[in-house]
Amino acid sequence: MTLSLFALLLLNGAEYGLLLFLVASGLTLIFGVLGVLNFAHGAFYMLGAYLAWWFAARTGSLLAAVLIGLPVMLLSGWVVERLAISRLYARDHLAHVLLTYGLVLILGDLSRALFGNDVHGVPIPAALSGSVALGEAQTWPVYRAFTSGVCLCVAFAIRQVLLRTRFGMRVRAGAANPEMVEALGVDVRRLLSILFAAGTALAAFAGMLASPLTTVYPGLGDGVLIVSFVVVVIGGIGSVKGAFMGAMLVALADTFGKVLLPSLSSAMVYAVMAAVLLWRPRGLFGEPAEAR
Repeated sequence: MTLSLFALLLLNGAEYGLLLFLVASGLTLIFGVLGVLNFAHGAFYMLGAYLAWWFAARTGSLLAAVLIGLPVMLLSGWVVERLAISRLYARDHLAHVLLTYGLVLILGDLSRALFGNDVHGVPIPAALSGSVALGEAQTWPVYRAFTSGVCLCVAFAIRQVLLRTRFGMRVRAGAANPEMVEALGVDVRRLLSILFAAGTALAAFAGMLASPLTTVYPGLGDGVLIVSFVVVVIGGIGSVKGAFMGAMLVALADTFGKVLLPSLSSAMVYAVMAAVLLWRPRGLFGEPAEAR
């Protein structure tokens, strides 16, 4: 393997990991604070990609599509939480699986009704259509570099919100002891609605950013959901830092595995998960049950 090929795989793996982090961070916050196993999270990723395609086709700008699509997905997440997810907080995980899987079917049929069954492509913005040379034989698309930079900015923003703001303090307290937070006068219902809507928007935003790099089709989010659950398990349930580290591990294992061990590449991600869980059964940054 040449140095330029190694650099290309490393950059592609990092970019894929950052996109995974956007999806997994919302998933781990929803499960860590709301306690809900949200199987519909991948469907929101898919809807984000569809909105990017639909609005970009009509406005001629991916940026405009994102600026219009994000508020739509925020509102959608808030409505879904109010009408459906809020009924799960006192129920067991079987109820979570059944209801959120039902949402997957509903959102899948809705996307087919609105956008059809065709496969769509989102063009890369002209300003970001170039590439950066990595040695004599390899190049890295500018759009992937842009996506990585945007994801890093979002990751930093999430960190600052959770660690430096009153809202973040309430989220962390709610993850540790929701009954105490409610006893202190915090509107927990409103907090949970905001958090679910934010998690929905993060998944949709990842779909919007990834739409020019892949095709948009029904069921796009299914594979992303599975990998995101693996990321959450590796990082530790409820840990955003763990979601970041888990996403990078999974993405690098997948990217290098497809080149170095193509016959075993599909198993590489799960091998990483098994190795981490053997070392730390609650994930890299998961807290013991008694600490929750």
